[in-house]
Amino acid sequence: MDALTCIKKLGYVGVLDFATVDEDGAPQVRNISAIHYEGTDIYFLTARGKYFASQLRRDGRVQILGYTRYKETIRVSGRAEEVPEDEQLKWRNVLYEEQPYLENVYPGETKNIDTIFVLREYAIEYFCLSTRPITREYFAVGIARVKPKGYAVTDACVGCGACLAVCPQNAIGEGAPYAIDRNHCLQCGNCAEHCPVGAIRRVCG
Repeated sequence: MDALTCIKKLGYVGVLDFATVDEDGAPQVRNISAIHYEGTDIYFLTARGKYFASQLRRDGRVQILGYTRYKETIRVSGRAEEVPEDEQLKWRNVLYEEQPYLENVYPGETKNIDTIFVLREYAIEYFCLSTRPITREYFAVGIARVKPKGYAVTDACVGCGACLAVCPQNAIGEGAPYAIDRNHCLQCGNCAEHCPVGAIRRVCG
């Protein structure tokens, strides 16, 4: 798996969830299908007057989520930018050609209300539930940074093996200290709850 393969899988899904936050900090999620993939660049269309557009202009942060038929979750986290005015028409035409239904949504000159955003630098989290153990991978596109997540065993570990016994994916290996393989970790926290000495801590990015 790599970043470009993840992007191709999102293209197969088609309709994706886009999440932003509003001016009160409340989460806002909507389905978007007007998306074009240019290598790892992600272009998407909305109308300038929509709350979605104003939230992107104000903050820029967006998270995109897709789920495939093979039980794969692909999460993209980054900051979107509005495409420069002199490139808007080019990318709008590309999107309308790929998504003919848009002509029914914004017929004729009404499509001039459209605006295009692009996501060029972002982190990807790939999570597959159909493998045993589960698969979790992280990728960075551009100068984006992948923030570590999950759990880690600290030097306070006494090697009792309590965590090993309760990991649903056998993602913990013996050692001094024991170690959690983050590529197979569910991030459920069962190991932390059962550690008798509190040696397992949640990782904060």
